[in-house]
Amino acid sequence: MTWTSRSGTEIRDLVPSEARRRWVRDGHCPGRDLYTLFRARVDAHPRREAVIDDERTLDYAALDREVRRIASALTAAGVRDRDIVGIRLPNGWRAVVTELAVAAIGAVALPYPAGRGIRDTAALLGKSRAAAAVFGSTSDADGTTCLPDLRVVRTFGAGEDGPRSLDTAPAGAWQPPAIDPEAPVRILVTSGSEAEPKMIAYSHDAMAGGRANYVRALHDGSDPVRALMMMPLSSSYGSCATHVSIAALGSTLVLMDRFDPVTALRLVREHRPTHLFGVPTMLRRLAEHPPGPDEDNTCLRTVVSSSAPLSEVTADACARRLRARVISVYGSSDGINCHTARTGLDGSAGLPDPAVAQLRIVAPDGRPLPPGDPGEICARGPMTPLSYVAAPDLDARYRTRDGWVRSGDRGVLDGQGRLHVLGRLKQVVVRGGHNISPAEVELEIRAHPAIVDVACVAVPDDDLGERLCACVSLAAGSAELQLPALTAFLQARGLERRKLPEALVVLPELPLAPTGKVCRRTVTAIAVHRAVPVP
Repeated sequence: MTWTSRSGTEIRDLVPSEARRRWVRDGHCPGRDLYTLFRARVDAHPRREAVIDDERTLDYAALDREVRRIASALTAAGVRDRDIVGIRLPNGWRAVVTELAVAAIGAVALPYPAGRGIRDTAALLGKSRAAAAVFGSTSDADGTTCLPDLRVVRTFGAGEDGPRSLDTAPAGAWQPPAIDPEAPVRILVTSGSEAEPKMIAYSHDAMAGGRANYVRALHDGSDPVRALMMMPLSSSYGSCATHVSIAALGSTLVLMDRFDPVTALRLVREHRPTHLFGVPTMLRRLAEHPPGPDEDNTCLRTVVSSSAPLSEVTADACARRLRARVISVYGSSDGINCHTARTGLDGSAGLPDPAVAQLRIVAPDGRPLPPGDPGEICARGPMTPLSYVAAPDLDARYRTRDGWVRSGDRGVLDGQGRLHVLGRLKQVVVRGGHNISPAEVELEIRAHPAIVDVACVAVPDDDLGERLCACVSLAAGSAELQLPALTAFLQARGLERRKLPEALVVLPELPLAPTGKVCRRTVTAIAVHRAVPVP
């Protein structure tokens, strides 16, 4: 199947149609579009709180009224099915409403992080040939005049007025169209921490099926779920909010515009979430924040970590501090997922769930490998996306002919079927002609009891070309860490001498990209500036 936008962007489904049909027959995908699923949630519990932020609380009935109002306004402006709609909004009820409204009219949402600058707007909306865009304010729309395919621009935000404002758009007569559940509904954008951002298209069924199945498994049977989402909704990780937690699962979302531990703990106290979603750096900051006199975290049952490796130090500290179980999720926007909901933090990435994505390990020639043999991690299942957007070269590189996603990660399945992630295949530091995997060294460094976050990057060297620099942050109250002590620790763990870091930079915290992942570009710039040259 090939879906073509009204602007001419083609999105192909690279998974065989029989596999898609089988996942619907097996109950792993609903075979219905997201707005239809959302309406069923509205009918089932109209007064349940749906979205809570610091501005307002919307129950499911009120949320649907807002969704229909914005869907009507976008339709009146000329937005139709087969349009791609850019969305640049901060976390909050407006972002949820807009995503649902775009899905309701049969269009495709392309959310990307809010913030200053026009580079992302020009690159993402231009390459996808987006026909419409929704921004938080008119200033966020800077850079759109050069995009020939962008016909409709609408904004939210205090002080906005006129026909372009969605805050003042009246409710109008609107009826949802029939929508193919295998059509695209959302484009996920990578953080771009290693390369230019990639855009990956997901169908209604992949979002409400496989991606919802993985989130459902994190809930351990609790109903109704109240989830504090600390990551940006525009991120790949944040895609488990609107289409999954609201439309597919009927949960309550508690949202924060931007993360800080004081606000997060206040929201826990005031709105009593049962689940907390964040990235490892957020969890570390929560674990290290001193308790307040009126703190009450007894509502929390589960803390979910994703987007980056979670160290045992951070997991243990978070579990003690918040008195909740901690689940680590390995996954990517490309369609890979595995989590520790059933296995715990046992050193593995967890057991693959066939209702989400089947995993296999393959050799360089694509041959499946038996348990115990390391190779590239590949995935295919109900959450598998359609294809990359406007990037046939990425489809050729990361997708097989029968629809499997090539992760670019190296891993192994053990005798119990658990996945162990061994690092990136191509992210290497070349030292004197020898390749060093930063991920391998990071894995060993995370075992240090004083270290809660690490990124190993290359620093240039006139003699050897590159050397490895370890950038770390330490747990509160830890003694000063010097490079000789770190290398002695790594040697004691059996790391080869040639793989030892030759420079160490200790930071209060590692810099983050807008998605919450460690920004390796910024870390590398700091390392190049601060790393002490090796004699």
